[in-house]
Amino acid sequence: MKSGLEDVVAAETVLSDVDGKNGRLIVRGVSLDDLVLTSRFEDVVALLFDGFLPSPPDLRAALGAARVAVFGHLAEAGTVVDLPPVEGVRALLARLPDGDDLSTALELVAAPAVFTAGLLRLKAGLAPIAPDPELSQAADALRMLRGSMPSAEQVSALDRYMVTVADHGLNASTFAARVVASTQAGLTSSVLAALSALKGPLHGGAPGPVLDMLDGVGTPGNAEAWIGAALGDGERLMGFGHRVYRVRDPRADALKAAVRMLAASGAIDANRLALAEAVEEAALQQLRLRKPDRALDTNVEFYTALLLEALGFPREAFTCVFAMGRVAGWVAHAREQAETGRLIRPMSVYVGPVPRVAA
Repeated sequence: MKSGLEDVVAAETVLSDVDGKNGRLIVRGVSLDDLVLTSRFEDVVALLFDGFLPSPPDLRAALGAARVAVFGHLAEAGTVVDLPPVEGVRALLARLPDGDDLSTALELVAAPAVFTAGLLRLKAGLAPIAPDPELSQAADALRMLRGSMPSAEQVSALDRYMVTVADHGLNASTFAARVVASTQAGLTSSVLAALSALKGPLHGGAPGPVLDMLDGVGTPGNAEAWIGAALGDGERLMGFGHRVYRVRDPRADALKAAVRMLAASGAIDANRLALAEAVEEAALQQLRLRKPDRALDTNVEFYTALLLEALGFPREAFTCVFAMGRVAGWVAHAREQAETGRLIRPMSVYVGPVPRVAA
């Protein structure tokens, strides 16, 4: 038995490959380094869907229309607005039809952006803002959240984030989506299962505590002592270490570049970025000294937290923003599993008591 299915191959996929040894992520034959430079989120959706769903003539327009279509569900948000954002998004997603066609797929990709922005505005006592189907997904998500057009740098940063997290091998949420899809349940059921897995603190629920750590450190000069004390007390440093990567997570560098772009435009306070970089340097030094036998490097969560904070998303909604990008991969994996896989039914080893045999 492999605890946690460690090193167990559970699927063949054409969608993405996570090379943990060399720190490389490939999405349908394109390295992440190239993908973030050449593709927008809509391009990645088209790439992931290719061969599994029909290709609309203009996917950006089709996704814009899907945002308009799902916006009406926010009229029923009164019963969920007091829930944590991810719970509210999950409840609204459950209202979508459970088909396996392109229309369902596009509405599922559109929904997290629409529902996250709308619920956050409702929580603040403001009315949701209707989507603009002419905009990109990233631009419209920020406009619906803020009530005004974001800057080009802000749009680019959110777009890069969604591209970066769109797919990442057989992670827990993607595996959950594939398990449900293997039963021939619809795409909505698969995405709901995936979102339920994503919300756990060991998966997509982790970026927020990175900011708690930065707040605790306070100033760059405190970084070394604070990190040392935290590790001495046995605390886990959020934003460092990964189940698969044995070197630096390639997504961390993609997002660090986006954060620096925001800083150059003035969208991030220079002191906040300096604090984050000081904490990263101190953490990596301390981890190498104290845990030399473990590969603990910066992961995707560290600069995700700084980026989403700068874009105006509250930390309790970070998992929802993660879902904005990852839902494209969930849908593609669900379609791949339904078309090419079998019902997923692993075995277990019983280690409980056995019936007593009568003498």
